[in-house]
Amino acid sequence: MKNIRNMKVEMMALAIFSLPLGNVAYADEVVRIGHVAPLTGGIAHLGKDNENGATLAVEEINAKGLAIGGKKITLVLDSQDDAGDPKTATQVAQKLVDENVVAVVGHLNSGTTIPASKLYSDAGIVQISPSATNPIYTLQGFKTTYRLVATDGQQAPALAHYVAKKLHVKSVAIVDDSTAYGQGLAAEFAKQATALGIKVLSHDATNDHAVDFRAIATKIKGENPDAIMYGGMDATGGPFAKQARQLGVQAKFLAGDGVCSPTLSSLAGEATDNVVCSEAGAALETMPEGAAFTAKYTKRFGHPPLVYSPETYDAVYIIVDAMKRANSTDPKKILDAMRSTDYHGITGETVFDSKGDLKHGVISLYQYITGKKTLLDSVSM
Repeated sequence: MKNIRNMKVEMMALAIFSLPLGNVAYADEVVRIGHVAPLTGGIAHLGKDNENGATLAVEEINAKGLAIGGKKITLVLDSQDDAGDPKTATQVAQKLVDENVVAVVGHLNSGTTIPASKLYSDAGIVQISPSATNPIYTLQGFKTTYRLVATDGQQAPALAHYVAKKLHVKSVAIVDDSTAYGQGLAAEFAKQATALGIKVLSHDATNDHAVDFRAIATKIKGENPDAIMYGGMDATGGPFAKQARQLGVQAKFLAGDGVCSPTLSSLAGEATDNVVCSEAGAALETMPEGAAFTAKYTKRFGHPPLVYSPETYDAVYIIVDAMKRANSTDPKKILDAMRSTDYHGITGETVFDSKGDLKHGVISLYQYITGKKTLLDSVSM
């Protein structure tokens, strides 16, 4: 029998996530699913988007009713803020392990997902990242690591190939933000660009908290490249593109999914229309149930989804699907069931390879027209 203190903690958690009290009264078991993303800091808008997707799924599942192993289950989303910081990420990962979550949706960044993955692996807890693209994440030999997006080893070559063949880029200056994500994306792009005959004029580094890019932009202006490729997030990529334009840099601004957000125009201003970026997943408008997801997300949160909330939504359903197939809420049995996942959700069909990567990845390429993110092309991997 659960002691009084544990029952109070569960009741408080349920209240935080606005679950009907009736669910508490009739649930035989409360099951925690962890979620981690930066909910504060420069990319909190992306972290909140991820959290919203997971929240929406949990609310839907509880409303429909869930039974596992003959027990009525109430899900609680145990959401944590890692602030995009690797050290904080390991601290909140340990907190989730200690709170006995059965699986984790997260983290958002590669630089937080990778260090946290060791703790989840040691605990035998499934970790599904909806957005971490660095290949290292699933190459560590852990059985617990899964992701719902393509990798930088797929994303960066697709971007390089597009700008070489369609935009006829012959030279590029590369800048990264010194994070695992930014460095990995930039390195993969440089490798593929060189193979395609694009001349890499320089490769500079900034950091993910930088606000002044004028020195780097001035240096690049002197190099006169056809394009600048930036490995980083929109919180820094937007101001970088804006400042480069203000200094008279005419080069195309290339970036990956960290920059490729619908809200980029608020950060980059008029320079947004000079951006071409890739996203390590299918475009929302091409997803089988993209329109329906957009409608219910907008109704629930008052604004459209941003980037990877469809993946966090599907991640929760994939975890529940594994529970159903295992007929258990035991983390070990959920982990065993994850390997044979074949789930059809908002993002399409999810089947994992032996490392936990998608077997059917998609890369989407975008440009901005009068500040609006617009699909250019989709590439199946």
